[in-house]
Amino acid sequence: MSITTYGLQDIKKEIQHLSPLQMAELCLRLARYKKENKELLAYLLFEADNEAGFVEKIKAEAGFMFSQLPVQSYNAAKSMRKILRLLSKYTKFMGSKEAEIDLLLNFCTNYIQYGDRKSSYKPLRLILIRQIIKVKTLIGKLHEDMQFDFSESYNTMLSEAEAKFPWMNKNDYLL
Repeated sequence: MSITTYGLQDIKKEIQHLSPLQMAELCLRLARYKKENKELLAYLLFEADNEAGFVEKIKAEAGFMFSQLPVQSYNAAKSMRKILRLLSKYTKFMGSKEAEIDLLLNFCTNYIQYGDRKSSYKPLRLILIRQIIKVKTLIGKLHEDMQFDFSESYNTMLSEAEAKFPWMNKNDYLL
């Protein structure tokens, strides 16, 4: 005998038949078991109405984490991956491509500011390159007006990266 798994459509239909009190109990029970569920519920209840303010809070937190980067390249790469996990979790909560691009551009700018210019540690360099490629693809999926707004800050960030890091070639990543 196997356990039946239900799809999102089935769950959606069943939720429509619940009373508000039962719905509240289900949400609280769901939030009790996973930290990420609790964080998502807190975002939806308290932060979703002010997305710009929430993005600024995330940027401040990421900036603080960048300022605390360890000196050793291996540990710095681990810390940057931790920052990226935090950013991806919150962008998943928001569900906004514009906010994701904004946060990733901020990540790249912080990387340029706090990253070790002489580091030849390849995983550390690849972190920046992967994020640049990700931002470039995300910008390409936006509406033309939004693309123009983000492409200016993206190209500025590329110029700063090329000026600071000898291994960076901005012509490979221009929009």
